[in-house]
Amino acid sequence: MAKIYVQGQLITVLSINDKDYISLTDMVKAKDGEYFISDWLRNRNTVEFLGIWESIYNPDFNYGEFDIIKSNAGLNSYRLSVKDWVQKTNAIGLKATAGRYGGTYAHKDIAFEFGMWISAEFKIYLIREFQRMKDLELQQLDWDIKRNLARINYRIHTDAIKENLIPPKLTAAQINNIYANEADILNVALFGMTAKQWRDNNPDKNGNIRDYANVSQLVCLSNMESINAILINDGIRQAERIKKLNQTAIEQMRILTKDNTRLGNNKLGDLKL
Repeated sequence: MAKIYVQGQLITVLSINDKDYISLTDMVKAKDGEYFISDWLRNRNTVEFLGIWESIYNPDFNYGEFDIIKSNAGLNSYRLSVKDWVQKTNAIGLKATAGRYGGTYAHKDIAFEFGMWISAEFKIYLIREFQRMKDLELQQLDWDIKRNLARINYRIHTDAIKENLIPPKLTAAQINNIYANEADILNVALFGMTAKQWRDNNPDKNGNIRDYANVSQLVCLSNMESINAILINDGIRQAERIKKLNQTAIEQMRILTKDNTRLGNNKLGDLKL
């Protein structure tokens, strides 16, 4: 469930069967005067629009009942509720729900049309705020994907260490020490410091150095973990790997940030391991 503000009105958006449905119950409050959703629904133009929408997206739409409703639409004496519309025509574009977030919801296509009934200005703001919400969702999804990709590649990375660097019958402490060293190879290559050095320099911050990485750094880190796993499998010694990884970090960050700065990636020619 999500909320958007349209001209001061808080409007609920639900995901139903992976489709966005917007609360008409919330939207109708923005219309001047005493109006009900049924006033919009009994309009002949509304019924025709709903019929066309259902014919495109709903293979189970009941055209027989729709024709009966259409013939009566617009008459002063005719009343039609959302519940009746759904039950008689087997419609999917409108939903009448009960419970905490109960009310009448419409597929976004239909909700935008309902917004026009409220006012042309309201419809424009509704579309704008709905799109803003979707853009924010995509940004969050993009961040989550990159973060999860880094975690997945870290698993590949640690598997490669286990297969190639860990001799048999090591203690748990020895295993952890190898993982920590390999993680710090990537940290030094990309951030110019080990995890401990970052913690010592940032005692007021929670988490670790990678939690404060930006999107470009996370993408670069993900690529470096995959490259390091390949280098480990090829038997490349640690000192050579860290040089290659640092070169990769510098090149990729230059491309990702579109400038010539190294973003804290120091050359490691003098580093002793």
